[in-house]
Amino acid sequence: MTDVLWFSDLGLSDLDQVGGKNASLGEMVRNLASAGVKVPGGFATTADAYRRFLAESGLDTRIEDILAGLDSGDVAALAVAGQQIRELIKKTPFPTGFEEQIRTAYSRLTDEHGGDVSWAVRSSATAEDLPDASFAGQQETFLNIRGIDNILLAIKDVFASLYNDRAIAYRVHHGFTHSEVALSAGVQRMVRSDVGASGVMFTMDTETGFTDAVFITSSYGLGEAVVQGAVNPDEFYVHKPALVAGRPAVLKRGLGEKAVQMIYTESEEVGKTVDFVPVPADLRRRFSLTDAEVEQLARHALAIEKHYGRPMDIEWGKDGVDGELYILQARPETVESRKASGTISRYTLTERSAVLAEGRAIGQRIGAGQVRVLTSIDQMASFQEGDVLVANMTDPDWEPIMKKAAAIVTDRGGRTCHAAIIARELGIPAVVGTGNASRVLADGTPVTVSCAEGEAGFVYEGLLDYTLQETSLETMPPAPVKIMMNVGTPEQAFSFARLPHHGVGLARLEFIINRQIGIHPNALLAVAGEIERPASLSDYTVRQIREMTAAYDGPRDFYIKRLAEGISTIAAAFAPEPVIIRLSDFKSNEYANLVGGPAFEPSEENPMIGYRGASRYLSESFRQAFELECEALKYVRNEMGLTNIKIMVPFVRTLDEARGVTELLAANGLRRGENGLEIVMMCELPANALLADEFLEYFDGFSIGSNDLTQLTLGLDRDSALVAEGFDERNPAVTRLLEMAIAACRAKGRYVGICGQGPSDHADFAEWLLDQGISSISLNPDAVTETWLRLARTGTRSGNRSAV
Repeated sequence: MTDVLWFSDLGLSDLDQVGGKNASLGEMVRNLASAGVKVPGGFATTADAYRRFLAESGLDTRIEDILAGLDSGDVAALAVAGQQIRELIKKTPFPTGFEEQIRTAYSRLTDEHGGDVSWAVRSSATAEDLPDASFAGQQETFLNIRGIDNILLAIKDVFASLYNDRAIAYRVHHGFTHSEVALSAGVQRMVRSDVGASGVMFTMDTETGFTDAVFITSSYGLGEAVVQGAVNPDEFYVHKPALVAGRPAVLKRGLGEKAVQMIYTESEEVGKTVDFVPVPADLRRRFSLTDAEVEQLARHALAIEKHYGRPMDIEWGKDGVDGELYILQARPETVESRKASGTISRYTLTERSAVLAEGRAIGQRIGAGQVRVLTSIDQMASFQEGDVLVANMTDPDWEPIMKKAAAIVTDRGGRTCHAAIIARELGIPAVVGTGNASRVLADGTPVTVSCAEGEAGFVYEGLLDYTLQETSLETMPPAPVKIMMNVGTPEQAFSFARLPHHGVGLARLEFIINRQIGIHPNALLAVAGEIERPASLSDYTVRQIREMTAAYDGPRDFYIKRLAEGISTIAAAFAPEPVIIRLSDFKSNEYANLVGGPAFEPSEENPMIGYRGASRYLSESFRQAFELECEALKYVRNEMGLTNIKIMVPFVRTLDEARGVTELLAANGLRRGENGLEIVMMCELPANALLADEFLEYFDGFSIGSNDLTQLTLGLDRDSALVAEGFDERNPAVTRLLEMAIAACRAKGRYVGICGQGPSDHADFAEWLLDQGISSISLNPDAVTETWLRLARTGTRSGNRSAV
């Protein structure tokens, strides 16, 4: 009777014998080597061997008796039962024949790999890694195990871990009968990621279900640190179409704190073979992977996804000795891939309060309740249904109470840690990696946890009101005009792209600069030595800039790559629909708020009509900074292949500026018509409408900025409460200018859209725009669905009206 099977002889059809994890390892060893996917070899014990071990020793009936009538929701009773079962398993000897087969298999492994190699002993349950339940972290894994006696002890501990408290509760919660689930132990060669790096990757975005990106987390040392949530890892997104086309494909890089790493110890005692040590400060400031390594991992992920035919959750390791990238596990993604695609749920806070803690958002939901700070699982009995669980980090032992929580907040962890995975499965919002929540949130305090505002998650003071909007995409009628979106931040692009849309009508570069860069471009150039450093740029600011840019190859590289990351993320999210990127339109007072900004910005009485837009780009003092924007746009379009990007030039006062800025763009590799590039102008000044025909000689169309156009036509400050009542895009003077701009574009067959707030605020204005022949209406995301439905019901192009 065979109690041990080699990975090279296994496949998915062997799940009943070796569990989901080991079956998947065998599947990859057998089928993906030709695709360059490296999976460390090893062997697995069989489920039959596990069952026979329990049956021949009488453990099966004793376990059944202990679990009979157990309420898994009773934390104290669960702990007693679990401990009793685990002790019984650990002290019961293996059958002689079973142990002999393990010894023989281990001897063969050491003959093949040498005696200096250590081993991972992994658990693999027969109900694990299924498409509808991950069983993530339910059973134990032991790393850096050496010697046959320790291998046997680790296998025994793996078997016992099938009756961890959390595993018992998880099976009950998911409707599995205890006796029907068996365990296989996998013995796999260790990858030396203790001196390299490791992490987790998904072949889709775990928060939004966006399927055209691979999401990768990475940190130094063994991967258990990432899975447990002991470390805030680096994060990367890779664009699948660009990767397949052989183009640069990294959409986004996020530098994690990476405060600790898990390494080998000198001990050979099972349970004491690994430990955490601090990561040196200089390594924490750098990414743990190069772009080439990120893209190679993503290629492995695509090969695995293609083979399995579904989104996958993959653990990987970089061997610090041989420098190779290895796949350690692969399982089906079990949360986003199972969600119904026909309905979109959007949570929105309707009020705000003080932010008490901030971290990474998990779940795109909102929850509220009283804070319950737990420092140990021994405190679980005090946790009540609807509390907000706050802890340094969680592991699978916490799961019996996690399903009771209104929300989860942790000090440590990234988006692939245990708390994040379980929160997604349970449909609970979680904010992970806050750094300080367990210290700053007081027990019993009412809070609202919002994960509905992008990548950042917030813990607000008090119980705040929020709304939930459900949108059925299957019932959306055709719109009478193209409905586009104004997308301010790349972090929300994947989420917004799930809404019905015809692309992005306005993506503001200044939002990306403000949120993802935060440094004045001229300050970066000065630190890089490319322009003269003014005396007012202090040594302290220079040190601050060097610290902020340390993960990149210098200040210039930092600016271009961070800008390209934001641009490419939005473009990839909405591809193949057009994405109109507006060049930076900071005013001088806004640029001055960036790090190093005061050294380069003038003090203006009225920045709204001052040093901004085209005149800024053409000025000698800003031209080199503007060229960095051009470099980023050129890279995303020409190198990454995201040619759905169009460029919009804001605040063009004169025809000379129009000619000058298009010539400057062309000189920087962004010429109209080349590689399909279209350049549109923001029509937001009365002069733009009055000389529309002339301006269109330099541009491929207009995007009407109705806010500034109304303000400058009526001569009022829309931010002043004293005159704000007079602000109305429907004023006859404004609509006359709009008529002129739209008519000029239509006569020349050019694009004309509008990206102001008016169409969503005023139904009659939107209908008037339709009658004028507007090409598109671009709206804030929260107005898209309602405006789409309203225009589908009432919108017509029945003929032109001279006024609203």
